[in-house]
Amino acid sequence: MDAVRVALLREVLAGTEWLGATRRFGGTLRGSVVSHGGGLLLVGTEEYEPWHLAAHLVDEAAWSGTPELSPTLVRHGARAVDPAHLAVGLGRLSAARRGETLLVVSPAAPDAGLLERVHDARRAGATVLALDAGNRDLAAMAHESLTVPEDTDLDLDTVQHLVSAAAGENALPAPRGRGRLRDRLSRLADQLTSPPPARW
Repeated sequence: MDAVRVALLREVLAGTEWLGATRRFGGTLRGSVVSHGGGLLLVGTEEYEPWHLAAHLVDEAAWSGTPELSPTLVRHGARAVDPAHLAVGLGRLSAARRGETLLVVSPAAPDAGLLERVHDARRAGATVLALDAGNRDLAAMAHESLTVPEDTDLDLDTVQHLVSAAAGENALPAPRGRGRLRDRLSRLADQLTSPPPARW
């Protein structure tokens, strides 16, 4: 365990609302996919695909024993020749139904086409969650949203780390002592200081 990294992470987050906000949002994410059991769809904008969050949710699903957290990455530029886990296009949002959860990650305003598909998914009964920079149209469609303004202390990538860790943490049994929390903080600090993973 790297105590220095844990201390740095605590210092960065001390006095902010981010730990509580990301823990609540991560809990909502986990609760939605576990209680509904219909799967998690993850989509970004045409300019921004949330590869990093997808990879961390896959890790959290394995670490926490909650396979429902492992998302289906929905891509704007998916092609039939792509590997199966990368070949899911926007048409999948049109097929979203009750029991499924759709997490939209949008660092900038989503285009009208994406908003229309998100609206259709919600109307069909999917739970919509949004992690974005404060788009009103997306927030109006979302059952729950977490806004990361551009002028905040943390960037969207860092908040995605916190959300994925919180979703996995909420799936774990209550810690018996400080060891569990310190291990998770250490792992999160490692993630925050590591280079982004290669695309799948």
